[in-house]
Amino acid sequence: MKEFEAQLKQIPDETITYHAIKNHFSLWMMARGEIEIARITKPYKVTDFKNPAEIRNFLLKVIQKYKVEKERGRIVNFDEDALLEESNIISLCSGALGGKGRGLAFVNTLIYNFNFSDIVPGINIRTPKTSIIGTDEFDFFINRNKLKQVIKSETDYNITRRKFVDGELSYDLVKRLKIFLKHITKPIAIRSSSLLEDSLGQPFAGVFETYLLPNNHPDIDVRLQQMMTAIKLVFASVFSPQARTYFEAINYKIEDEKMALVIQEVVGNQFAQYFYPHISGTAQSHNYYPIGHMKPEEGFAVIAIGLGQYVVEGEKTFRFSPKYPKIEVCSLKDTIKNSQTEFYLINMERKNPDIMEGEGASLSRLDLSDAENHGTLKHCASVYDADSERIDAGIDKPGPRIINFANILKYEYIPLAKTVDVLLGIIKEAFGSPVEIEFAVDLNKSYKNQPSFYLLQIKPLVGSETDYNIDESKIDKSKILLFSEKSMGNGKIDEISDVIYVDPTKFDNSKTLEMTMEIEKLNAKMLALHQKYLLIGPGRWGSRDRFIGIPVVWSQISNAKAIVELSMKDFPLDASLGSHFFHNVTSMGVGYFSVQYYSDTELIRWDILEKQEEIERTEYFRHVRFNEGLTVIMDGKKRLSMVLIGK
Repeated sequence: MKEFEAQLKQIPDETITYHAIKNHFSLWMMARGEIEIARITKPYKVTDFKNPAEIRNFLLKVIQKYKVEKERGRIVNFDEDALLEESNIISLCSGALGGKGRGLAFVNTLIYNFNFSDIVPGINIRTPKTSIIGTDEFDFFINRNKLKQVIKSETDYNITRRKFVDGELSYDLVKRLKIFLKHITKPIAIRSSSLLEDSLGQPFAGVFETYLLPNNHPDIDVRLQQMMTAIKLVFASVFSPQARTYFEAINYKIEDEKMALVIQEVVGNQFAQYFYPHISGTAQSHNYYPIGHMKPEEGFAVIAIGLGQYVVEGEKTFRFSPKYPKIEVCSLKDTIKNSQTEFYLINMERKNPDIMEGEGASLSRLDLSDAENHGTLKHCASVYDADSERIDAGIDKPGPRIINFANILKYEYIPLAKTVDVLLGIIKEAFGSPVEIEFAVDLNKSYKNQPSFYLLQIKPLVGSETDYNIDESKIDKSKILLFSEKSMGNGKIDEISDVIYVDPTKFDNSKTLEMTMEIEKLNAKMLALHQKYLLIGPGRWGSRDRFIGIPVVWSQISNAKAIVELSMKDFPLDASLGSHFFHNVTSMGVGYFSVQYYSDTELIRWDILEKQEEIERTEYFRHVRFNEGLTVIMDGKKRLSMVLIGK
């Protein structure tokens, strides 16, 4: 068929006419088993076309359409004529697909073999154009460039990165990447897809690097070089200090890890010199913080304007229930206070970014006033009316802009909530476990005259079992060190004797960066001693906003087995949801508790903590040890947790 298509493009017009008159095209197709193409072409006669060029174009279109249908929802091995369509995935190199790759293969099969328009009309459910580099290239790259010794002995990660960038990819892959770039005109994302990442047993999130490239340099060789550098840096990120800490925390040998790569078109549109989607978000099929009559199994979603980095890094996003999108999750005051004010985008003016700078080399961060100038706030923002103390949907009057997606969630400009709800249900059922999805939304009605919902990634969630029961009547109240009514996790932890906590008398939310450095050093000591600990501190752990919490990344507190976030008298608590940090906490079986200052029932016994043996004191932290040990119990169903003194 490939040779037939190639010949069809170049044979003379008279040859086309001769074979068409004799009906040879449909006969040839039938003889070679291409029955569907033969069935379509057979009824047509030469007189149905104005000239031979029309016959040629008709036949080529039928073949192209057939190839797309045949490859729909499949992973297709690369060849120079392979069609890079949304409905298939091109394999650029052999080997395992890794976590993201496997997930995307499932997503593609699901979306392009299931008629979602019957269930959720009014929106296209799609995937971006995607290619995968299998793990064989990673093995080849490490061996060809003699990097095993570097991995084993080099302690300076910057040197490791440089040596990886200096290495050479395989000739076949480089050749294929150049062909790939000829067909892609949008910005591209180069994402890790490791064997361990996104696995059911130990799902990682945000540990390895992702690079977004403008992909708009006029010289294709420059674009190719950018892509190759990004690929090598994603390979190198397997051996970053952060990744090594993860591997150590789960007793996984770093030399056993292998990396595949996913290359995707970035979803979005260009506005002036910037490129971004109208909406990005994540959603989980298990809601750890349900309110009112919401149930944990109904899930939740978190969305924001612009690129998804803003969401997964745990910034000020909008949270809603896919089942009950019209219910306000937050108070008016909290909605205003926590409304998104900035957003991420790809800066298309950086045609040749210095990729060695890291993942943010191509990104910019702008104020939402820029988004309004671009016209992207129209259906996403509302206006706060201070006189009537209410928020009005739309931006057709002056006043502070509040990002609450009211036109979409309350007035259903698009069926976003229903789409998320349906997908979570189907994917959860298929996986047999709770799941998280990442998605982007293009509100432009460019395809089928409908907006589009792009499913970018799926990953399993673990740690949401709900079968451990706490009977409060049987608990010795004198043994309670901590009690939380808003917690995540399930089961019993009895391997902790140490507590590292922020001294409440020393806490200053303008000094959280210094606190981050202190806890990183304390965690490293606990890691070296193979000792788990209970971590307690004010505000939101893992926040990118250093004024509302301590902005740690997971590797800086990786040996904590239970984490407590608490509010203080003049320091309210904002729940930690939607970030990679949060995903790793829950998926690695770490207990996560909230304790409110004004609660009549939740508590921390500071008086008991202060009397314990002091192991170390820093400027902001205190490390103490309970000689009798501690027991953590977590009731996932009731969302209650306690830390009890003694084993």
